[in-house]
Amino acid sequence: MDLRRTRTIILHRGDPEQKRAEILKYFHATFDIDEKLYETLMYDDTFYLRADRLRHPLIFYFGHTATFFINKLIIARIIEQRINPRFESMFAVGVDEMSWDDLNEAHYDWPTRRQVKEYRDKARDLVDSLIRKMPLTLPITWESPFWAIMMGIEHERIHLETSSVLIRQLPIDQVQQLPFWNVCTEAGEPPENSLLPVMGGKVLLGKQKGHPLYGWDSEYGSHEAEVCDFKAAKHLVSNREFMAFVEAGCYLEEQWWSEEGWSWREFKQAVSPLFWVKHGNGWKLRTMASEIDLPWNWPVEVNYLEAKAFCNWKAAERGKPIRLPTEDEWNRLRDICAIPDQPYWEKAPGNINLEYCCSSCPIDRFKTGDFFDVLGNVWQWTETPIYPFHGFEIHPWYDDFSTPTFDTRHNLIKGGSWISTGNEATRDSRYAFRRHFFQHAGFRYVESAAPVLIHDDQYESDALAAQYCDAHYGPGYFRETNFPAACAGICLELMSGREKGHALDLGCAVGRSAFELAKGGFQKVTGLDFSTRFFRLASRMQEEGYLRYTLTEEGEVLSFREIALSELGLEGTRERVQFFQADVCNLPDKFTGYDLILAANLIDRLYSPRRFLSTIHERMNPDGLLVIASPYSWSEEFTRKEEWLGGYREAGEPVWSLDGLKKTLAPHLRLLGEPLEVPFVIRETRRKFQHSIAELTVWCFDSTQK
Repeated sequence: MDLRRTRTIILHRGDPEQKRAEILKYFHATFDIDEKLYETLMYDDTFYLRADRLRHPLIFYFGHTATFFINKLIIARIIEQRINPRFESMFAVGVDEMSWDDLNEAHYDWPTRRQVKEYRDKARDLVDSLIRKMPLTLPITWESPFWAIMMGIEHERIHLETSSVLIRQLPIDQVQQLPFWNVCTEAGEPPENSLLPVMGGKVLLGKQKGHPLYGWDSEYGSHEAEVCDFKAAKHLVSNREFMAFVEAGCYLEEQWWSEEGWSWREFKQAVSPLFWVKHGNGWKLRTMASEIDLPWNWPVEVNYLEAKAFCNWKAAERGKPIRLPTEDEWNRLRDICAIPDQPYWEKAPGNINLEYCCSSCPIDRFKTGDFFDVLGNVWQWTETPIYPFHGFEIHPWYDDFSTPTFDTRHNLIKGGSWISTGNEATRDSRYAFRRHFFQHAGFRYVESAAPVLIHDDQYESDALAAQYCDAHYGPGYFRETNFPAACAGICLELMSGREKGHALDLGCAVGRSAFELAKGGFQKVTGLDFSTRFFRLASRMQEEGYLRYTLTEEGEVLSFREIALSELGLEGTRERVQFFQADVCNLPDKFTGYDLILAANLIDRLYSPRRFLSTIHERMNPDGLLVIASPYSWSEEFTRKEEWLGGYREAGEPVWSLDGLKKTLAPHLRLLGEPLEVPFVIRETRRKFQHSIAELTVWCFDSTQK
């Protein structure tokens, strides 16, 4: 297979065995390209350099794409055994922009490059075997085992993009230019940019289940908009056009920048684009692995904040409403230019899919209709923060792909770059980044007086997440005590006279117990949850002190709620609480040293509760307490039956979960006192509630027990 011309897979038609072979080739091509990317690193030590202070070193990303396959195959219940639990914890979660502390390198004892390569080879062999042996029927849908395979492949192709940007930020003496990653040799002066009319019209976005191509959850649903007439720049903004902004001193003039943009500029002390390198009296451009004379006719590469400042300056200079396009306007421009979609094109209609250069190229090389580079060369920033389409659903195997970005802080980039392959190079792709982040991204400006619609729905509308917001912070129902507050209260009573140093709230959901434990005197409380649907809300509550959510009243009738820590007397706890995403069955080493561990409504939703319980003592301080509360609602949807602690018969006799807890915990923890019953209520609608009763047990870690 030509690695420079691979295409994403059509999933709804064809012969199953031919499709199997097609997916197998696509998988291996993806792994090969990824490994060729890391061959540009000059030394083993290069893998451990931090190219960007807000990102992990590249050794993380080298392991991450393989780990992603294993973790998703576990979640999808396609495999049961891990390859390397330590690696699959360490390499599982990248930079979470809501918890910068996760970048503390003291938390990581990185393995060697060779060890990670050996791990990647094992993961590759495993996935190869699954592709060859798993039953395959067409179409491949969200529920198909092969969807998890495609998820891993397309995820790895995303990281071609993000890792190449990090490599581009490494010291030049740490990388090497290799033939596969050829740099465009065309350079010169650009043509003068101009604004051309684009006729308005209807834009239809979003795809439905059954679409023939793989997609991420943010692409599904429906969106319809009527776009007004506007003008769009014929070309992307070139290095030469942007130089006028630099030479006018605009990096040093606050008037052109948004408040966020100026804060970033002051923090970075930026005076020019990141990839421009001052060289004597002139400039060079840092490509991925080379420094070349700055090509004036290549597109400038900047973050959103810089692109926005340029547009503000250009608008003042021309006296026209110049700005970045919205997502709808960009799609209208693409539709007008009638660009074929990948994988259906015969030849890429732009510098994309690795089909031409492994760098940018001149802005007047690829023309479609009256415009150049509508697709490819560099991503194009838009004014639109990403948001869910109507009918949006979270994929259960990857619930944190899109939802953390629905916060109006992540702007969409459109069109792809030279290294955008697979799903990234399709019409329906929707990728968004924080406005200060860098990708291989530039911009095209438009002239339009139409207002920019920001889909600023800060009310949490995901049904399950909203229900938990209400259960944790809402008014309470049927005179029952608030469950997370009650669990925390019991814990605090138990800790009377004991050291209240560090507490761990496992399965913290949206965080109420963690805040209550901090209020009760713990110096530090860490909340962990596997679901980013919950974790991001807990983090938002910690950062901002309030949450908003919608509740179903009846049918389509909704009510809107706002809850604040200050209303519950918890405002003063925020500095002592932190939240992370983590798999409690495979915790990173850094989570240890706790005086109290609370696991409420958790064990009957774990894929391996026995593994969790048999090792949890390793995280506890001597004489520390483990508090478990559960209704024992075992289900094979979450936990294989052989992992259940109770709720089944053995030799004709019932086995209860409390007996299973005693047996599993006995080697290291002893039961204190009798179990308690703690009720909890989940509101579904104004007339429908779930009323459950959890059994709460308390266990003491005796470090002298054998």
